[in-house]
Amino acid sequence: MTGGVSGFQSLILIAWTLGFAGTPLAAANSVKIAEVTPHVLVFATSSGNAVASVGPDGALLVGTPSVTSTPEISSILASRTKSAVRYVVIAPEDLHHSEGDAGWGRRGAFVAMQEKALERLGGHAMGPPKPLPPRLVAIGVDRPRIAFSDVLTFDVNGEAIHVVHQPPGYSDADAIVHFHVANLVYLGEVFPGDGYPEIDPAQGGQLDGFVKTLSEWTGEDLHVVPVRGDVMNGTDVRAFRDMIVSVRDRVKRMLEASQSESRIIAAHPTQDFDARWGHGRVQPDAFVHEVYSALVAR
Repeated sequence: MTGGVSGFQSLILIAWTLGFAGTPLAAANSVKIAEVTPHVLVFATSSGNAVASVGPDGALLVGTPSVTSTPEISSILASRTKSAVRYVVIAPEDLHHSEGDAGWGRRGAFVAMQEKALERLGGHAMGPPKPLPPRLVAIGVDRPRIAFSDVLTFDVNGEAIHVVHQPPGYSDADAIVHFHVANLVYLGEVFPGDGYPEIDPAQGGQLDGFVKTLSEWTGEDLHVVPVRGDVMNGTDVRAFRDMIVSVRDRVKRMLEASQSESRIIAAHPTQDFDARWGHGRVQPDAFVHEVYSALVAR
């Protein structure tokens, strides 16, 4: 599925999560809110950040919102627009962290996800529906019902928003979300925000895709919302990309010198980056293993 939003007045697409370090507007039980512009909000939830465009045309939510955040976010959006139209797009996550449609479908939403990510949840398939993954059953949510291939465009609330499929980095379902007027971009797990990235071969992830996608978004005046943590800018993206390139090149040199994986990890090629990037989901040694595996697989 590709194309614009015009005419899809009953469609709700669930979106990728985003974070922002702006002035808090409110703090609910599981959601913190910040305002980028009067029509662009960022919700920080327990599973990650979600960006919303809200105004007279309704609301578009982008990111990986948590199940527990959905009632609060729904109420907040309703307080800011008279329109019942909702558009939501969910970013790819591995099955261990996925919260499916975060409960939005049961609120009358059609929920969208890049087709390759949706296939891993058992959706977007011919024939009878596949059983829900046990994790989604356990938390009481469904999988998204709508899939897109390459591009979704939205013209809502005076904003032009493009969702564009990217070369595989974290996964083969990576996509960026660009809010043109707000000068804001969400890169999904290609820019996690809380530490080293995950290159997930089980989801088609590739090291080169990280570098390619990150290299396009390094402008200093650009708002960049990571999956987790505060909003950053293109300078932070450039530093993150340069870190990945540096670690890649160090591992490559040791690999070319016929050093084993254990010796490469023991050399701590991330050491000078650990203070900034070594405190997220992916630990330094695990990141070196990912880089090593990616280079060997070339």
